[in-house]
Amino acid sequence: MKIIIPLAGFGKRMRPHTYSKPKPLVSVAGKPVLGHVLDAFAKLQVDEVVFIVGYLGEQISAYVSAAYPHLQARYIEQKELLGQAHALWLAKEQMQGPTVVVFVDTITEVDLSFLEQLAPTVDGVIFTKEVEDPRRFGIVVADKNNQATKLVEKPDSMADHQALIGLYYFREGINLVSAIEEMFAKEVRTKGEYYLADAVQIMINRGAKFLVQSVDVWEDCGKIDAILHTNRYLLSHGRNNDAEFHRPDVVIVPPAYVAPTANLEAVIVGPYASIGDDVVMRQAIVQDSIIEAGATIENIVLQSSLIGKRAYVRGQRRSLNVGDDAVMSYIDGGGKPA
Repeated sequence: MKIIIPLAGFGKRMRPHTYSKPKPLVSVAGKPVLGHVLDAFAKLQVDEVVFIVGYLGEQISAYVSAAYPHLQARYIEQKELLGQAHALWLAKEQMQGPTVVVFVDTITEVDLSFLEQLAPTVDGVIFTKEVEDPRRFGIVVADKNNQATKLVEKPDSMADHQALIGLYYFREGINLVSAIEEMFAKEVRTKGEYYLADAVQIMINRGAKFLVQSVDVWEDCGKIDAILHTNRYLLSHGRNNDAEFHRPDVVIVPPAYVAPTANLEAVIVGPYASIGDDVVMRQAIVQDSIIEAGATIENIVLQSSLIGKRAYVRGQRRSLNVGDDAVMSYIDGGGKPA
């Protein structure tokens, strides 16, 4: 089985963090988003993971080789951002046989081992989550046998509520490649881009049978508020380590994650705080926040904040979004950066 992960986008909704690193390397609950995505495939017999990289793609390969050295990984550069389907087409030589496509904004909790026992009449699986307002998402319409009949990107109607979560299984990846090439030939685009949903629709029109599989958990990592929500969820569901952290001048309010290498002095951490490797915190309270590796936090109360790697922040009570290597120090009583 092959896993294809497109992650070449600029991550504009996650700036300033994505000026200095790819969006999948933003941390949540103690590890980069990409790590949580890769962990979902631990129970599968994976032959190769193909990463479609772009801006700062060398950071992706460096992380994967260090954190997942056992993976058979391949990296393909997407130089033109023409859409999801175009990214997948670049990996056409690797898309032979069973193929899983996952977008790196998607963190879900589903046992994928059932894919290896699917009936031979099933050509693929489309994973979905029921949402209240489908108009912000791609959706799938299914028949009474739970078989997909139609995929629609950002529908105007409120009739169907099964949203595409960015996780797909194809029994034969080469059939997807063929559908994408038909898209190119017919210039099938949505809002100027080649969408995977349109390629899957071509496959369905050709007679492919896709099972619609709803999931209970779908956490988004595409925006700052969404990643903080995901952090809260993951810490509440087993990604915390607060029971392991004991120091006399540190109060941990669970759930929380604190890296063993963090240096904490006279602080309160949590609930819902993730503290990365080599973080220095002194006389601070941090709640509902992510502090990435190497940051220094002093004399401040932080809530609902995302602080990038090696950033330095001190001052008053704040809700902040601070990128990598930034320095922010507030003058006492002035409320302005020093």
